Amino acid sequence: MSEPETPSTPPTPPPAPPASGESSNRAVMIVLSYLWLLALIPLLMEKEDKEVQWHAKHGLVLLVAWIALGLVFAVLSMIPALGCVFGLVGLFIPVAILVIHIICIVKGLNGERFLIPGISQYADKINI
Repeated sequence: MSEPETPSTPPTPPPAPPASGESSNRAVMIVLSYLWLLALIPLLMEKEDKEVQWHAKHGLVLLVAWIALGLVFAVLSMIPALGCVFGLVGLFIPVAILVIHIICIVKGLNGERFLIPGISQYADKINI
């Protein structure tokens, strides 16, 4: 006896193209957005994807804020009476910035935005 024929499964369709304005490599671009100067890559390459653009601008604003904060703490640590305090607090700033970048990457990959009061509103104001 011969075995009964099993119906063949139809081939799976190819993945749908991204919606208009959405990048096909959005996840990579969002990660690059928060890797300091590498944020320039998605900013200049993904002009059509508004979400990637916002994350790239947000990453650049965070970079500028980190540099400014580092400079302020460097100057304040030179004050004789308060230098030790500002010097010690200044050691934790890079760790805090790194944690913020990781949170931004995770939220960005999940389709969300991590808003930082006093900083994030500047990402909306940048026009490139």
